[in-house]
Amino acid sequence: MSFTKVAIAGVASEVGKTTLLCDLLREFPGWEAIKMTRGHYRSCGKDPHACCVSHLLGDEPLVRSGFRETYASDKDTGRYWEAGAANVHWVIVTNEQVERGTELALARVRAPGVLIEGNSFLRFLDVDFAVLVAGGADTKIKSSARWAFQKASAIYLFDRTNQSSPSETVELLNRKFGSVGLKRSLHPRRGARLGWTPVLPAYAASDFPKLVERINQILSVRGHVSRNGPSAAADGTDKNGIARRLQGEQS
Repeated sequence: MSFTKVAIAGVASEVGKTTLLCDLLREFPGWEAIKMTRGHYRSCGKDPHACCVSHLLGDEPLVRSGFRETYASDKDTGRYWEAGAANVHWVIVTNEQVERGTELALARVRAPGVLIEGNSFLRFLDVDFAVLVAGGADTKIKSSARWAFQKASAIYLFDRTNQSSPSETVELLNRKFGSVGLKRSLHPRRGARLGWTPVLPAYAASDFPKLVERINQILSVRGHVSRNGPSAAADGTDKNGIARRLQGEQS
C-alpha cells in the first residue's frame, strides 16, 4: 500500500477525534477517510438509533464505501464528506473482525492518503503517523488507548476547560500506561541510545498548524507526497457540493 496512512485515535469517546480528522481533511485535499465502528450482538445501552450497530454485524466484516452508502448529515461519516473527503469507508466489525475489516477498507483506498478514526485497529496496523486525541484532566481514559499510546506519533489536546496542558496530558498517560510511558519520558538522546522512542510531542488545539507541519515533515522524510492543492473531490468539499450530490441521488 503506497498511500499515506494517518490514524486519529482517542483516549476516550467525545474528545474531538472527528473534529480533528475533519480539520486534517481540509489540509490534505483529495485524501480519503475511514471510520472504524466496533459493535456487539446486544444493545449497547445507549440510544439504539444513534449508535447501536448490532443489526449490521455478521460473520464477515461489513465495509460501506462511497457517498450513497456513507453520507448522513448527523453522522461522523457525513462530516467527513462535508470536510472534503475524496471517499469515505465505514467499517462495522466485532472485536474479532477488526484486523480483517481494516484490511478490506484499506484495499479500497485510491487516494494518496487516508485518515483512519479509531483505536482498535492499531493493534494490527502500522501507520505513517498516529495522533492520540485527549480531553481535559477529568476525562476517563479507556483501556484501548494503550495501543494508541504505544504507537502514537503525537498527542493532541482538546481541553475546553483550559485546565490541562499538553505536557501534563503526556505525563498522565505515562503514569497510566507504565513501561510504555517510561520509554516516552526519556531524554531523546538517551532514549535513542537505548533504542527507545523519544519524548512524545504534544500539541494544544491552538497548535494545529504545527501539527500539520509535523505531519508534512514526516511525509517528506518518508518520501510520501501530500496534496495541498485543489481537491480531487471538489464537488464534495462544502455544503453546496453535498447538496448537489443529494439532488443527484434524488433525481
